[in-house]
Amino acid sequence: MATTPTVRRLLLGHELRRLREAADKAPADAAKLLDCAATKISRMELGQSPIGVGDLKMLLEFYDVDPDRTASMLELGRNTKARGRWSGHRAFFPEWFRTYFDLEQDASDIKRTEAEVVPGLLQTDDYVRAMYDVHNYEQAEIEDRLKARQERRAILTRPNPPMASFILSESCLRRVVGNASVMRGQLHHLIDIGRSRNVHIQVLPFDAQTSMAGYLFYGFIMLTIESPGNAPALEFVYVEDLDDARYLDGDNEKKPYVNLWGRLQAAALGPVESRKLIRKVAEQST
Repeated sequence: MATTPTVRRLLLGHELRRLREAADKAPADAAKLLDCAATKISRMELGQSPIGVGDLKMLLEFYDVDPDRTASMLELGRNTKARGRWSGHRAFFPEWFRTYFDLEQDASDIKRTEAEVVPGLLQTDDYVRAMYDVHNYEQAEIEDRLKARQERRAILTRPNPPMASFILSESCLRRVVGNASVMRGQLHHLIDIGRSRNVHIQVLPFDAQTSMAGYLFYGFIMLTIESPGNAPALEFVYVEDLDDARYLDGDNEKKPYVNLWGRLQAAALGPVESRKLIRKVAEQST
């Protein structure tokens, strides 16, 4: 069951749309039932706004949903508001990143590419501190940002963790963050965590096809979130810009990234060979 308000809303909206279409009802029909604008139905189905229990019960009855499914939908509809979730160390997450944080927390499968730095889920504490040190943050702020990063990466070692796959450019291994000691610790961590059953790390070496290496600069993350019951899983592609992000869920929007992932995966070293390269780079760090 989804744990975060954002994902609960997305799953609920996704399933409401499926149930509406199965009942052969138009958005206008649902809007008439609730005496609201059709845009409200659209926002509900897109997970952009919470759904009151009363409205949810009316819609489920209108769509002729069976009692067991109704009960699971009502359970999913609880706690879809996010009051107080973004205080403390989470306050450092920008507004546009908070949706991603919730998606990541509930994902069953994560696929990520990276061209220049080690991805956040794989970073050691020392690597994180070194990244933030260059910004001249106060020590207390650095520690809060570190707590936020620690909370994110804990998903990899929790019970029932997601399957997490990474394709990294060799640049991620060789670009020095902090100093040689920090990098050695980081690289050995990649080797260790890469042996986990749920973590696959592949490296695209410098001598790989140049045409494929260039595609790593179009960094992206693919997320899969299981839906309750027999409902299809939610799948998103997350593309981050300088101060914003895009969440792509249309089949035509996702297809180029799915295809690119397959091509990058084929061009990169396998997990075992990747660990050998990481170890070699670690031994060269002085």
